[in-house]
Amino acid sequence: MAEKLTDSSLIVRTERGLSLAGTRITLYDIMEYLEAGWPPRLIQHWLNLTEQQIADALAYITAHRDTVEAEYQLVLEHAEANRHYWEERNRERFEQIAKLPPKPGYEAVYARLQARRAARGTQ
Repeated sequence: MAEKLTDSSLIVRTERGLSLAGTRITLYDIMEYLEAGWPPRLIQHWLNLTEQQIADALAYITAHRDTVEAEYQLVLEHAEANRHYWEERNRERFEQIAKLPPKPGYEAVYARLQARRAARGTQ
């Protein structure tokens, strides 16, 4: 159930957190692009938002900067914990996959890849 935060706002609180009404886009998605230095116009086009949606999102972020930033940090911490969990859980499987020989017919491609990695000093 979405809780509308103001009468005219397109910002609602859903189970995912602060979101744009009628979309699955959260303010944390927009914050991520802003933190990466993207201009608002590019974010608008990348996320297929209307001018009103991006304007409301930026206005809400500006007006409630401390709250949104605190929630964004929690989202980042949760994502990092999730990533760490799955890396640990799959570490053994990734090691098994890395030891597998190349698929039949891909030997030449695999050899070129290994040569490039060796030239760059990575494995």
